[in-house]
Amino acid sequence: MIINTGNRTDIPAFYSNWFYNRIKEGYVCVRNPYFPKQVTQYQLSQETVDLFIFCTKNPQPMLDRLELLKDYQQYWSVTITPYDQSIEPYVPNKNEIIRSFQRLSTIVGANHIGWRYDPIFFNEKYTMTYHLSIFEQMCQRLHSYTHQCVISFIDLYEKTKKNFHGIQVVSTKDQFYITKQFVEIARKYDITIYTCHENEDLKKVGANVSGCLSVEVINKAVHDSLDIPVNHQNARTGCSCLLNHDIGVYNSCLHGCLYCYANIDRKTVIKNYQDHDQNSPFLIGHYQPDDIIKKAKQYSYKKKQLSLF
Repeated sequence: MIINTGNRTDIPAFYSNWFYNRIKEGYVCVRNPYFPKQVTQYQLSQETVDLFIFCTKNPQPMLDRLELLKDYQQYWSVTITPYDQSIEPYVPNKNEIIRSFQRLSTIVGANHIGWRYDPIFFNEKYTMTYHLSIFEQMCQRLHSYTHQCVISFIDLYEKTKKNFHGIQVVSTKDQFYITKQFVEIARKYDITIYTCHENEDLKKVGANVSGCLSVEVINKAVHDSLDIPVNHQNARTGCSCLLNHDIGVYNSCLHGCLYCYANIDRKTVIKNYQDHDQNSPFLIGHYQPDDIIKKAKQYSYKKKQLSLF
C-alpha cells in the first residue's frame, strides 16, 4: 500500500510531530471527508506500507528526525514557486526551501524527490518573461538534487475563485509556449518536465504527460517495482497519479496560498488547527462516540499478500 500525506494538507510543514508519533504508535485514523463519522484505521507497519508520499512546501520540520523513517521507502514532492507573500502568505522564504530541498535530497537520494513548479498563472508581476527567468535560476540550484519537475496551470476551483479574486486561466497558446520553453531549459540541466492533469497534447512540445506520481515515477523511488492492482482508483478522472489512502485533512493547511483548492477560508483552518492534538490518532480532533471505525485491509504491492489488520 502507498500512504499519501499531502493531497489535503501539508503534514511535513505543520504536523511533523504528529506524524512521527503515528510512526511510533504504528497506526493512524482518517475520517472520510464527505462522511465524517466513517473512520478508516491504517496500520503503518513496514510490512504493509510500501511507500510514504510526502507533498509539501516546506520539508524542513521533518529533516532532523528522518532516521525514524529509515526502514520505510519515501518519495517527496516539494513545491517551490516564484510567488511572494502576497500570493503565498505563510510559505517560508524560497531560499530556505531550496536549501531544505538540497539537504533532503542528500539524505533520501535524487530519485526520491521531485520538484513542483505549480500552479502557473500570469499577472502584471508574474509575466511569461519572469517565469522563464526564475525557472532557469531554480534549475541551476536544483539540478544536482532531482531529475523531475512537475508543472501545472492554475485550476479555477470554486474555493480558488473565492479566495483569489480576478485570477484567470492560462490560455492554451500560452500553456504550449511556456511548456516548450520549460522543457528546453530543463533539458540543459538533466531535468524532465512532467505535467499533472493537463492537456495530453503537451507531449508534442516534449513534456512527459504521464502524471506527477505515476507508477513510472514511483517505481524509480523503490528498490522493487510495485505491482499496483488493476482496480486501483485514481484521485480524479483523467489523473494517473497514485494519490488515494491520504491521511491528511482538508481545511488544515496554514500556508494560506490564494490558489489553494483544499481550504475554504482562513477562519476554518485556524479553528481546525486549534483542534489538533499531536498525540491523537487523528490529525484533527479525537475519537467521537458515534464513530464507525473500519480497520483497513492493507496489501503490500511488493509481496502480493493480504495483511488483515
